[in-house]
Amino acid sequence: MKNITLSIDEDILQAGRAYAKSQNMSFNGMVRKLIEQTAMPSQGAWLDDTFSLMDTLAVSSENEKWTREELYRV
Repeated sequence: MKNITLSIDEDILQAGRAYAKSQNMSFNGMVRKLIEQTAMPSQGAWLDDTFSLMDTLAVSSENEKWTREELYRV
């Protein structure tokens, strides 16, 4: 694996580190994963990760009804 040097604003770095920590990963691992998902989207791993994350959320849509317009609203 190659090493790279990356210049980044200090505030963004601190926010990124905090976010990575909240996701139980290193900042380096998070950046690597984001680049991989962006540069190689055909691998599809991001979709599995998304569904795994959705499965861990403590939310429910029970008794919720949405209209088609609400579902497709941007």
